Parts: sequence; structure tokens; C-alpha cells
Amino acid sequence: MKAAFISIEGLEGAGKTTQRSVLESWITERFGAPLVTREPGGTPIAERIRSLLLSHDEEPLDAWSELLLVFAARRQHLTQVIQPALANGQWVISDRFTDASFAYQGGGRGLNWSHLQALEEWALAGFRPDLTLWLDCPIETGLARARQRGELDRIEAEDLAFFERARAGYERRFQEQPERIVRLDASVDIDALSQQVRAVLQERFS
Repeated sequence: MKAAFISIEGLEGAGKTTQRSVLESWITERFGAPLVTREPGGTPIAERIRSLLLSHDEEPLDAWSELLLVFAARRQHLTQVIQPALANGQWVISDRFTDASFAYQGGGRGLNWSHLQALEEWALAGFRPDLTLWLDCPIETGLARARQRGELDRIEAEDLAFFERARAGYERRFQEQPERIVRLDASVDIDALSQQVRAVLQERFS
């Protein structure tokens, strides 16, 4: 089977890290060890951009500047890591990809949706994951989990209304591309969510 690119999406505390391990194990058993990466990040340059995006700073970060930084990191990530791995027959798992920009900058920041679509096409030439797992859970539940991890970064520290808009952004993206994005109930316990993940993988890739 041709190597596939799978992204995991969701708000803070949705359980992406745990389910990424489930994905990794399932793929390794059948197709060999995948490349596991994240956004923003995945390359040295993109990781430095990540630091800029998530660090608290006295200078406010303009919403469009935030978006363009994310896409600069994403383009670097795509050309230097993701596409070469796929070309070599290696599966790729990414903790977030472009859907996160539609959620966080399109929904959360309220940036123009059609402009994001144009930027996606211009920067990525239409490249999208083969499958996206959207881990959807109540916002308050996810934020409570995130707070238990320790100090919040710049994005995690946003207010509840921001995350409500971001979740609506994920919902809109899901409605636009239901053939690619699979919505999973992440309000359940870890084992039940893992079962959902394995069921989707079995259906799509077996």
C-alpha cells in the first residue's frame, strides 16, 4: 500500500499525544515504523518559529502575522520532512496540520476563511493529509486536562470564547471535507478512544 499521511487534530487536552502512540503502533505492525512529527515544528527552522508562536512576549502578535508564521513553518515542514518521507515509502503521522490553522486562526482569530483557503493552495499546492482524525471533546474538559500539564503557553492561555470559535472552525472544516476528516468522540476514556482510532484505521487501510 502507498505510504499515507495522517494528521491528528483537536483542541488542547483532546488526547492527541496518547492517540498518536496508538497510531504509531498500528502502522508499525503493518507497514513499518512511521515518521512522527508535529506542527508548528518538525524541522529546526520550524521549531524556532514554534517557539515564537507559543512564547509569551511583551509585543502583541498580529493575527495575520501569526498565520503567516504558521504557514512558513508548515511549508518548511512539508518540503523538508513530510514529502521526502512519503516519497521514500514511509508513512507520516503529524500532530496537527493545516486544519489547525482553519480552526485557530480562521475560527479563533476570525480571519477570512477564503483567504486561508487561498493561502493553503498557494503555499501547499493543494497538499492535504490522506486521513485526519479530529479528536473532539468538550472545551472545558480539554482545558482542564491542559492545565494539569503545567504552565500554559500563549495559545493555551486564550479565553474560553477563543476555543469555542476554534472548535467551530474545526466543525466547519469537517463539514467541508467529511471524506477526509473523521470526527472522534474524545470525551470518553483513553481505551475507548483508542478503539475508535483503531476502527478507523482498520476501515481505511486494511
